[in-house]
Amino acid sequence: MGTNAFLKILPEMVTFLRVAELGSFSAAASELGMTPSAASRQVTRLEKELGVQLMQRTTRQLRLSEPGIEAFAHCRDLVAAAQATMQVAQQFVNEPRGQVRVSAPKAFARHVLHPLLMAFLERYPNVDIQLIVADRDIDPIREGVDLVVRLTSDPPQGLVARPLTAVRQLLCAAPRYLKEKGAIGHPRDLLAHSCLYLGEQERDNRWRFCKGDEVVDVIVQGRYVANHSEIRLDAVLGGLGVGCVPDFVARDALDGGLIVPVLGDWAFQANYHGQAYLLFPSNSFMVSKCRVLIDHLTSALQRKD
Repeated sequence: MGTNAFLKILPEMVTFLRVAELGSFSAAASELGMTPSAASRQVTRLEKELGVQLMQRTTRQLRLSEPGIEAFAHCRDLVAAAQATMQVAQQFVNEPRGQVRVSAPKAFARHVLHPLLMAFLERYPNVDIQLIVADRDIDPIREGVDLVVRLTSDPPQGLVARPLTAVRQLLCAAPRYLKEKGAIGHPRDLLAHSCLYLGEQERDNRWRFCKGDEVVDVIVQGRYVANHSEIRLDAVLGGLGVGCVPDFVARDALDGGLIVPVLGDWAFQANYHGQAYLLFPSNSFMVSKCRVLIDHLTSALQRKD
């Protein structure tokens, strides 16, 4: 394909990219200021020029073909390069500028990310932050988010995954609860206690403990089951039982002596252990506003670890 032919299909490539990202001709057409039929014709023209079918169209959904998946990746890089070209001046100014959209789960956003973002905003007065707090998996490409924090042991393929900090679940109780109900020296002692757990999955009340070669599984029960970590911590503080809480949620209460660890000499192998990763699309044209925020978050959390 000659240079002139390539230049002619640039708009078609942009349309194809947005249709693929949004999964809809109508949504892409609305964003690009054209009719759905015009968007469909542009994608058809691109397929004709390339000589391959890029999309399998049904009345219910659009699905990328194998050539379409590869073309999608190249079109995404092309648009990223174009965006970087438009912002090229920003790369050379002393202070990065512009807005960065960041997404994170609710508890992590509140307890970990928010204080770091406040410090970042003070340090970089020309950069603005939009924090999107959501406990679902955000797709940064489809949803137009620059950086996504995800707590997982298996980061997704196709995105750069920068580790931020380890996340573990902590068993804890209020001192007065243990004084009233008795000390807990072995995992099986939990059978006589009220335990607070997530309850999102059937296995959430199956707690596993390890010490040396000994492995103990305990099916716990409790009066209060809640799939919100701050609510479970509040219930622990209120003396309702032994709670399973992410360490970053429990840290202040633990440091203040309001709660104490339970079975700290055992390794607690709970669900939802893992790593907090910072996810973003892979390309060579990351603008400085994102780069400085990535560096700020990773360096701050690595120092804490």
